[in-house]
Amino acid sequence: MNYSKYIDHTLLKPEATPKQILRLCKEAAEYEFMSVCVNSSYVKLAKEARDQAKGNYKICTVVGFPLGAMSKNAKVEETKIAISDGAEEVDMVINIGQLKAKDYDYVKDEIRAIKEACGDVLLKVIIETCLLTEEEKIKACQLSVSAGADYVKTSTGFSTGGATVEDIALMRKTVGPDIGVKASGGVHTHAQMLELIAAGASRIGASRGKDLLE
Repeated sequence: MNYSKYIDHTLLKPEATPKQILRLCKEAAEYEFMSVCVNSSYVKLAKEARDQAKGNYKICTVVGFPLGAMSKNAKVEETKIAISDGAEEVDMVINIGQLKAKDYDYVKDEIRAIKEACGDVLLKVIIETCLLTEEEKIKACQLSVSAGADYVKTSTGFSTGGATVEDIALMRKTVGPDIGVKASGGVHTHAQMLELIAAGASRIGASRGKDLLE
């Protein structure tokens, strides 16, 4: 089976250089990954590299990353700018504090506003599972689905933990078969990827995408 299309080949480190982004894009074309995931300042560069190489991968970016704590309007504007620069998928971070405060209208309205800004662009909602209780994980997934998200995603990879088989299974059970589930954060091996896919993951975010194929 070809697992390359499960993988969002990712480089979100703050110290990432243009040269490293170009290498990421070259690897995505070579290994036929589903996308490259880069910070929004590198969307234009990644798109230019993809188009010049006639690559077949999507350009994915992040919004409200990694804390999710900026204003809704700031996230919406970041989304619009990223899409105008060429982003074809958006991974946004929810406002985790508002979720914990049980201000569910805030969380849902923010996701919905970003989905409206996305239009046909795929929206993945990062819920940062390592900071949530089981009840909060379920609620975050439910709010994401009701707000129109295309995917729910475990983690930024910049907090206290990453994807687990248990969280993926819970998220898949909560959102059902028609919404995507993305596992990210700490996914380093082929065996780990297979376990996450078996649990219900339909996309894998990884900074070492090549290693997952071996």
